[in-house]
Amino acid sequence: QVQLVESGGGLVPPGGSLRVSCVGSGITFSSYAMNWYRQAPGKERELVARITSAPSSPTNYADFVKGRFTISRDNAKNTVYLQMNNLKPEDTAVYYCNAFRKVLYREYNYWGQGTQVTVSS
Repeated sequence: QVQLVESGGGLVPPGGSLRVSCVGSGITFSSYAMNWYRQAPGKERELVARITSAPSSPTNYADFVKGRFTISRDNAKNTVYLQMNNLKPEDTAVYYCNAFRKVLYREYNYWGQGTQVTVSS
């Protein structure tokens, strides 16, 4: 059974930092691209950051987090991280971990349950 379990969310003041983590099980973690999405109340879920399964682990970021957020992975621990610095109130959302892999014509797509991040004074 595949599980992605996020942790590390919480309340942080504007300008603060937070690191959220996601531990995967039931999959060959190193073979999956790992993504962080977020969803704010009344808004659609949006991609925040992506790290591929390639050995060099290329990353991509949404424009609204570039320079502030860093995604990284530790395949030995089956864990992906999202380090969030200089947080803004508009970063308030539920953050979801996603594992994605495409093999030939089949896609494997798994989600965690989400962790709440609230940026407020």
